[in-house]
Amino acid sequence: MSTVDMRKTDPPVAPDADAVTVTEANRVEQVTRLLREQGGVAVLVVVFLAASIFSSGFFDTGNLESILVGNAYVSLLALGMTFVIISGGIDLSVGSVFALGGVLAAYGVNHGGGIVAVLLAVGVSAAWGLVQGLLIAKARLAPFIVTLAGMLGARGLLQAITDQGSKTYTVPKDSWFINIGNGTWVPIITVVVLFVLGAVVLLRTRYGQSLFAIGGNENAAVLMGLPVLRNKVLVYVLSATLAGSAGALNASRLQSGVTNIGVGYELTAIAAVIIGGTLLSGGAGSVSGTAAGVLLLAIMQNLIGVHLSKYGSSASDAVNGGFLAVVVILQTLLTRAERIE
Repeated sequence: MSTVDMRKTDPPVAPDADAVTVTEANRVEQVTRLLREQGGVAVLVVVFLAASIFSSGFFDTGNLESILVGNAYVSLLALGMTFVIISGGIDLSVGSVFALGGVLAAYGVNHGGGIVAVLLAVGVSAAWGLVQGLLIAKARLAPFIVTLAGMLGARGLLQAITDQGSKTYTVPKDSWFINIGNGTWVPIITVVVLFVLGAVVLLRTRYGQSLFAIGGNENAAVLMGLPVLRNKVLVYVLSATLAGSAGALNASRLQSGVTNIGVGYELTAIAAVIIGGTLLSGGAGSVSGTAAGVLLLAIMQNLIGVHLSKYGSSASDAVNGGFLAVVVILQTLLTRAERIE
């Protein structure tokens, strides 16, 4: 004999329209944020594949090594700039500090050896960043003005050391200092290791997370009890130290302290950081995006040098400027879309 289940069953509940709308809005927000933060990586992949297919000789081992090594130490400026811009600041002095670090390293090798060269370049650069950071964080001066003065000051100190640029210090061939930046793989491995460490610091430490909070809303970060002043000082020390160290490594590779190097490098670093998805207003960004931005600019310069060499450096500047303008416009539109959602 069959039995009938007489228990009352609840009718199916229709999904809440508001909940569905919120879920869709969250998905749209996630997509727009992903496009803004990782768009540079996607464009890099597309440009790399297109260049490999349509540009003869691009995928040659020698050409790829030239791209990576030629932009290795300059990319360290972009790494430091990433931290600065995420915190809501800007550092216009890195190009001059880069050149100063190279000259100090070459000077130190000739007046005390390799140890003196490293300590002099790193120590002076860190002190330069400390002064700038204190003026910005403690005295509340505008980062643009402070680092602009730092750019001119570092270039002036460089000129004083080299007798107005007339004297170039060379690195003796028997010095071990040459080995720290020479060759093909040493620069590449150095940059990869520092970028990995930078990503860990930015994403896995309280200091890194505090920079996002400071760049997003400094007043809110103060109310949260974060050491805002200390962290803002440290970010400029980090940027200058990386720039000076990169200059020293570059002097090792070139075996001399070149006096006229580094002009405009600060703009290249800023462009790479922004192209990589870091907001110029601060509060958002990533080290991986900056790496993509550096490689993208390097590949574009390489392609311009091959296919548009007859137009000189003006073609490179025009393409980089136009590309940067497009990225900034897209970032602005995507940020507005996130706020609307």
